[in-house]
Amino acid sequence: MNKPDCIFCKIVKGEIPCDKVYEDKDFLVFLDINPVNYGHLLVIPKEHYKDIQETPDNLIEKIFILSKKLMRELKEATKADYVTLSIVGLDVLHLHIHLVPRFNNDGMHNFWPTKKYKDDKSRKDIKEKIIKEIK
Repeated sequence: MNKPDCIFCKIVKGEIPCDKVYEDKDFLVFLDINPVNYGHLLVIPKEHYKDIQETPDNLIEKIFILSKKLMRELKEATKADYVTLSIVGLDVLHLHIHLVPRFNNDGMHNFWPTKKYKDDKSRKDIKEKIIKEIK
């Protein structure tokens, strides 16, 4: 099922062009038009799923296996020091994985800013809340 107003669904249908690097029956992989570094890829399922929570488990398994394969190939093609994998999901509400070639000297020490817990109590409180929901 595709959504008519989703940009990635339009790319899958061929209504919007992309720089495709890989395609199979389940997935489409193409260059990000606003790359973090050159070679930045987007891996998307052809069917529309808003996020990882909505995506069937078998498709999650397949997308990560494909991403792992592509990471090795992307690293070689770009001569990157390593490749990061990120699932952000804020810009387009269609599950997608970012594969970003990274270089030790690219100036991006963190993918996003980090922070410290205020104190031990705040860290332990959130830990307990998470544990409670997991069980």
